[in-house]
Amino acid sequence: MYRRILGTIAVLTIGGIGSLPGQAPNYETTAAAEGIYSFRWVGHNGMFVVTPAGVVAFDPISVEAAATFASEIKRIAPGQPLVAVVYSHSDADHATGARAMISAMGQENVPIIAHELAVEPIRSRGNPEQPEPTVTFARRMAFAPGGRRIELHYLGRSHTDNMLVGFVPDAGIAFAVDFVAKDRMGYRDLASFYFPDQLNAIHRLLDLPFQTVMFGHGPPGDRAVIQRQLTYYDDLRAAVQAAIRKGLTEDQAAEQIRLEEYSSWGQYEAWFTMNVRGLYRVYSGKE
Repeated sequence: MYRRILGTIAVLTIGGIGSLPGQAPNYETTAAAEGIYSFRWVGHNGMFVVTPAGVVAFDPISVEAAATFASEIKRIAPGQPLVAVVYSHSDADHATGARAMISAMGQENVPIIAHELAVEPIRSRGNPEQPEPTVTFARRMAFAPGGRRIELHYLGRSHTDNMLVGFVPDAGIAFAVDFVAKDRMGYRDLASFYFPDQLNAIHRLLDLPFQTVMFGHGPPGDRAVIQRQLTYYDDLRAAVQAAIRKGLTEDQAAEQIRLEEYSSWGQYEAWFTMNVRGLYRVYSGKE
């Protein structure tokens, strides 16, 4: 029986080696709930869910990461087969390595699941280490290996047009990659983000009854973290649109908009001004 963890983020580090003395470990595996684990490879996170029928792995990350990812799965769930690999989206830094993972598990022909719009960008790369999905869906998909239900939700365009969110109802845990993170700026100038769709996707994420959310980068969060992310983008949008109405140029907006209340967030110094510029181009009609 899998317990649901409510109102708390419970993570227990159970692995983390593969580095030289004095260096941070290349990888780390943490338990987020019963049978649910986060696998961190340097700055990227995957997730895997142990079910009575086997293991479902989210985001193999890279060829090198996937081999270690598979080793961790075998260590934590010895003898359990890989039931499926899920791509959160088509970006190569999250969805490469499925072939290496499946091979390291000693298997063949494991289903690879993704949103239907992920197929074309993956196919266009022609990278054998990023095989195309073999199972796709449009809006929502659910499956229950051994009776443990796993849901995949398409929330609309956000960081890409093919982002899905994984959700394990019995644990109240979601897996959301790149379009949200814990108290961190959006990536650089937000060039790969769709606005205002990004805001709509975050609203739809909050419609899911999760309590804990595991991210593609950084530590996990709770519902309040997602609400803060939404508030940040709302505040940024409002500030940028006000600057446009005043007739400010992009350079002037980038210089004058600060939003100091977010200055403690990750990548503020490096990316905040770039976030301003990205949204200025969107709402001024330059993109």
